[in-house]
Order: sequence, then structure tokens, then C-alpha cells
Amino acid sequence: MLWISVLLWDRTSILERVNNISAHRDSIEAAQVAAAAVLDKKGLDVAMLDMSELMPVTDMFLVATGTSNRHVKSLAGEIELKLKERLDYHPVRREGLDAARWVLLDYGDIVIHIFDEETRAYYSLERLWADAPIIEVEPVTQEA
Repeated sequence: MLWISVLLWDRTSILERVNNISAHRDSIEAAQVAAAAVLDKKGLDVAMLDMSELMPVTDMFLVATGTSNRHVKSLAGEIELKLKERLDYHPVRREGLDAARWVLLDYGDIVIHIFDEETRAYYSLERLWADAPIIEVEPVTQEA
């Protein structure tokens, strides 16, 4: 898994976090579609965190990394496109597109964080939210 490289610091915690999911299935589906969009555009280190027990305002965090500012913007655009096409999801708010070091796409039930490599390492959201269960990124099949 791509996100395991970020989380190797605590393997026991990872196993405990994977088995304790409480997010709504629609939120998980939307996060999976967004994760697939990131992977299709060669995004790195995709992690999905179940925030439903930790934050009353959102179910999921999707965290991903782009290799440059242009790549970060491209990932954000692809996520928006795929969520609109497949689920008719529209972001409530977008932040950070101008600088493209940390782009936040807020869909209400899921919040997507797309970082450049340096910014992701600095903020380390997976460590900050270490109590959040991890949801495995699964391939999403294309509709015919």
C-alpha cells in the first residue's frame, strides 16, 4: 500500500485502526472514488481516515500527495471531476488552489487534503489524527 510508507512508525496502531470503521458507507464510497482519481493521476501516499468518532462535522479525511504544485492542482481537479461525474458531489468549499502546497476540498461528509511532499511531511495529519481508523483504499471499477 502507498500509505503504509507514511505510517510505518507504528505497525500495531495500524492494525488496530484498520479494524474499527464507523464512517457512513456513502462517505466511504465517495472517498474511494476520490482515492481512485488520485491514483489515476499518479498521486502518492493515499490515506483514508475514518473521522466519524473523532469529529462531529465530517466522516472521512482523504490525504494524498502530489509531486509539484501543478500536480497538486491536477489531483484536485481530477477529484472534483470524478466525484461530480460518479456521485454528483460538489465541494462546499475549496482552499489553497492558488499556492497549491495544501489544497483542501470540503464536501461536508468527506474532507480531502492534497499536499506537496514537503508540506505533508511537515503537518503529518496521519500522526496528528493517529486515533482515526484507517480505511483501505480499494480499486474502483470504471462504469461502462
